Amino acid sequence: MQRILVVEDDMQIARTLRDYLEVAGFDVTAVGEGTAALASARGDKPDLIVLDLGLPGLDGLDIARELRRTSTVPIVMLTARGEEADRIVGLELGADDYLVKPFSPKELVARVRAVLRRANGAVAGAEVLRAADLEIDLPKMRARVHGQPVDLTPTEFELLTTLVREPGRVFTRGQLLDALRGVTLDTYERAIDAHVKNLRKKIEPEPGRPRYVLTVHGVGYRFADA
Repeated sequence: MQRILVVEDDMQIARTLRDYLEVAGFDVTAVGEGTAALASARGDKPDLIVLDLGLPGLDGLDIARELRRTSTVPIVMLTARGEEADRIVGLELGADDYLVKPFSPKELVARVRAVLRRANGAVAGAEVLRAADLEIDLPKMRARVHGQPVDLTPTEFELLTTLVREPGRVFTRGQLLDALRGVTLDTYERAIDAHVKNLRKKIEPEPGRPRYVLTVHGVGYRFADA
């Protein structure tokens, strides 16, 4: 049974999310503050973390930043903040997806399942993809650049895989969202920009002058075909 850690200081919301996730077949632990969240994440090693950004004390962004120092555990953010900047910061810290409150618990369950499918490496086709100086081992969900391993989150791995499968093809942001989720659950296409920025930091020799993941201005992105 896959384990989910819910980090939410509103106990009513936490209980509701726990109930829906348990009915969906997950083993759920709920905590209400940052220190306990980090301890549970490190000790219990959940398969995914549902993380509220608006926590007292050590907030969700602090937790995400600390987790990403040593872990690629999938993170789905929850936020009541309407500012686009908050979502961008969370995604750039390495969150895989987000939901803005108020939201449907059923939608959260759908998002959790989609992210976990990516984390479980549900990909088809050739087992190892190679392009330029990159090698992607699909069954093991491992990527290497110049033979050196690169730690990618599930979303970053799936994004890179989608681009590398078709070098030279220009993908719109909407198409990349569809590839990551199977269905576009929202229209926040700038989320892709944040994931691309994180991916470039990990695979590009000079992230500011990308060699592999190239921007097609006004359209989207492509993987270099030469």
